[in-house]
Amino acid sequence: MNKIEAHKELISEFKHLELLANQVVEGFISGMHKSPFHGFSAEFAEHKIYNSGESTKNIDWKLFAKTDRLYSKRYEEETNLRCHIIIDNSSSMHYPKLNSNELFFKNKIGFSVLASAVLMNLLKKQRDAVGLSVYSDTYEYYSPEKGSDRHHRMLLNKLEELLESPKISKNTDTITFLHQIAEKIHRRSMIILFTDMFQNGEKEKLFNALQHLKHNKHRVVIFHVYDSKSELHFNYDNSPRKFIDLETNMEINVFADNIQEEYEKKVKEYFQEIALTCAQNKIKYVPVAVSDDFEKVLTTYLIEKQMFG
Repeated sequence: MNKIEAHKELISEFKHLELLANQVVEGFISGMHKSPFHGFSAEFAEHKIYNSGESTKNIDWKLFAKTDRLYSKRYEEETNLRCHIIIDNSSSMHYPKLNSNELFFKNKIGFSVLASAVLMNLLKKQRDAVGLSVYSDTYEYYSPEKGSDRHHRMLLNKLEELLESPKISKNTDTITFLHQIAEKIHRRSMIILFTDMFQNGEKEKLFNALQHLKHNKHRVVIFHVYDSKSELHFNYDNSPRKFIDLETNMEINVFADNIQEEYEKKVKEYFQEIALTCAQNKIKYVPVAVSDDFEKVLTTYLIEKQMFG
């Protein structure tokens, strides 16, 4: 049994990516509190209580964030969203290597694929258009924003392909391809990037590329995907270990205890630097661990959409 078949067997009760994504979205929506908010004020005059089964298109997510209750706006908004999802498919994104009994979304590329499918499911429910770009050391795939069922299925097929074979020694050329993607997206859109932020080269050039994505008043969200146990906390015993760079094949032999404190300090500083630079450039930055559920991804998207208008 090959890897993708093993992964599909693990989620056999959902049959494939689309059904699994739908299960995540439905669980997210049904898990929200739907009981009436007592003490209506003028602020809520244009809202009505959301009822299960209604379109999610007019839910006021900013209001949900404040009240923990679901309300729909009474009027029909004429702001169909265009969303472009970008996935970093470099070798480092296929970490950690999964055992045959582990769920496919417990590594960085798997998490990014399912999170993208989940967002696409929500976009489809809200009749919004979605496009997709995939890059590594080449610009692997581009599809512009569309809203048809056929287009949605085509993008899901592409996402499933990303799980099939790990990328061997594929470097990340985020800077080059973010500039190229920025040039392709002409109409105002929300741009969502899934990446582990491993990029050779100057940080300033990377942030220039991210800033380029914001031209034409696009709204940019970065989901910084990481493995908490080994990439953030460096949890290894103190036996001698060989670490291999997945993108360059460079090797280093170390005792984990000797460098753990310094490593964790450097990683924390790097995360803080990214967060600060994104804040300065008005880019939404959200670190997400592969061990997390998808609630943070969905909530971030919905609040950002509310602010997009």
